[in-house]
Amino acid sequence: MKQVTFLLIMVMAMGQLHAGNIFFVKQNSQGNGTSWTDAFGSLQQALEVARAGDAIWVAKGEYFTTSGNNRNLYFKIKDGVKLYGGFAGTESSLAQRNIGANRTILSGEIGTSSLEDNAYTVVFTENVSSNTVVDGFIITGGTANVEQDGSSRVKESCGAGWYNLANGAHSSPVIRNCKFVDNKAREGAGMYNLAINGGECSPTIEKSQFIQNTAALDGGAIYNGTLGAKSKAAPKLTNVQFEYNIATYGGGMMNHAHDGQVAPLVKQCRFISNKAHFQGAGVYNDYKGEGSSKAVMIACVLQKNLSSIGEPVSSRTGSFKGGSISSNGLR
Repeated sequence: MKQVTFLLIMVMAMGQLHAGNIFFVKQNSQGNGTSWTDAFGSLQQALEVARAGDAIWVAKGEYFTTSGNNRNLYFKIKDGVKLYGGFAGTESSLAQRNIGANRTILSGEIGTSSLEDNAYTVVFTENVSSNTVVDGFIITGGTANVEQDGSSRVKESCGAGWYNLANGAHSSPVIRNCKFVDNKAREGAGMYNLAINGGECSPTIEKSQFIQNTAALDGGAIYNGTLGAKSKAAPKLTNVQFEYNIATYGGGMMNHAHDGQVAPLVKQCRFISNKAHFQGAGVYNDYKGEGSSKAVMIACVLQKNLSSIGEPVSSRTGSFKGGSISSNGLR
């Protein structure tokens, strides 16, 4: 018993030794990341050395997944790392940021000027906790355009802006003050949340925007899905804007349970001018097998969304409470 207690004390002490570092990133810098004047010039450098408890502060500018043309590379955010953009490059506190004035871009625009050779996925997370934060970025240029056979859920086809995977565990990053724009994929162009092998995919998305993302199939802005009876996708969205996103089903959001449970909570969000080539211009909820899709939308607004058939929120299950649906139509 004494040995067990001693080991627990040692583990706790070792955990407390790492209080958390701040790494700094600024374009055209060549330092070791310890300050703005000695910043990393590459975000990938900072992501490589950061570990749980660390923060990365990124100054304004455009940061690419690679300086080469490897489409398989992406920004992988480790569990417990906090990534902040929107800095001018002189600040000493988060409160001094001006995100609007200091556009900080994570881009998949690599290779030639053509979209066809862009990075498949710009940001990737797997099995990360809510201590993982991404705040103050524009995420753009991902192109997950490889045709899939209907059963694969690979990054080459899904989640061009962000692919969040819960594989037998929880994956619940916190996303704030971010803008997903001009990403293209077969499914989930802006963000793809997938739970498999009994995992739970439950990101928190706040004060963010999904603009002009295009999916050839489902989920122009966001796709929330499960594979397997014990898997669950339950993202929480508050004050999120969906505008000018396009898909065949679910122009703004697609919720699809292939077994398992999809249960997004969508509060105070706006779905404006999204399009579905077929159904669910704003939101489409569906399931297969023993799955269930019970999306709850509270105090949301849907306007000017267009689809070939059906309402802007097309649901086999779910609810819509305390919001407004107006000026939507059929194409």
